[in-house]
Amino acid sequence: MVRVKHHVDMQAFETVAAVLSAIDSPQEMRLFLKELLTPGEVRDITLRWRLLELLADGLSQRKIAEELKISLCKITRGSKILKQKGAVTSRVLKTRQQNPGAE
Repeated sequence: MVRVKHHVDMQAFETVAAVLSAIDSPQEMRLFLKELLTPGEVRDITLRWRLLELLADGLSQRKIAEELKISLCKITRGSKILKQKGAVTSRVLKTRQQNPGAE
């Protein structure tokens, strides 16, 4: 079987971003994400979020790799995201650290 590399349909991406930003209920967002994503995609996105949280909390990359049982390469990518100037992810994580439980 030949593997086809799909390009990102930017119009669809913009639509998905708009739909996500319009959902204001955590319960509705959970349902939407479960409908949209496969169980594997849910696992991947929650794992990525968890590693970003641990990085933001100051855990070492080796400790995170051990705890989450993932490669240092995945963690390095997350670390680069948090170091980017103006990264939305960093801002969101800082806000969550300052206001724990505010979902």
